[in-house]
Amino acid sequence: MSLFGLGSRNQKTFRPKKSAPTGSKGAQLQKHIDATLGSGNLREAVKLPPGEDINEWLAVNTVDFFNQVNIMFGTLTEFCTPGNCPTMTAGPKYEYRWADGVTIKKPIEVSAPKYVEYLMDWIESQLDDETIFPQRLGAPFPPNFRDVVKTIFKRLFRVYAHIYHSHFQKIVSLKEEAHLNTCFKHFVLFTWEFRLIEKAELAPLEDLVDSIIQ
Repeated sequence: MSLFGLGSRNQKTFRPKKSAPTGSKGAQLQKHIDATLGSGNLREAVKLPPGEDINEWLAVNTVDFFNQVNIMFGTLTEFCTPGNCPTMTAGPKYEYRWADGVTIKKPIEVSAPKYVEYLMDWIESQLDDETIFPQRLGAPFPPNFRDVVKTIFKRLFRVYAHIYHSHFQKIVSLKEEAHLNTCFKHFVLFTWEFRLIEKAELAPLEDLVDSIIQ
């Protein structure tokens, strides 16, 4: 998908996801995403296709956005280092601490790259758990599925917020700002369409978000 291609820049944090089995609902929906994104109309591309299951749509898009953020952050790994970014921040007012509720129950202060590493490992573990993201066609989604998805998107937003606040000039120098802006616009429109992130969580990029959803 050319929209998400970033050429040959460093992509070492990108962990490719196994694609949905051929003929599965996920594969069909992925084709729909590819086709609608190709039209360039992101507002239409995020909408639930007629007659489709909302959870299937959330699932395939969650994988898609996980991949997008991984590729985007992968271009910055030589610049976003523990020395340059000793804490995970989004401007001077916002700092994020890591906890997954399982191995790390009390939020800990970590560097930005370590936060993103923890986050991507955690998301990947959710995506690989078939009791949360079922691979088989017709397998049921858990009752708390939407809550899991909302937590994933809330945390993915923090990576965008960090990139915009701490690394936007580097993105510009790499001539990738148009790609970043398109990916973020797609992300915001999707999360807004399905009310996946609370407005307060969007505060670090409030002006940018408001310009997208107006």
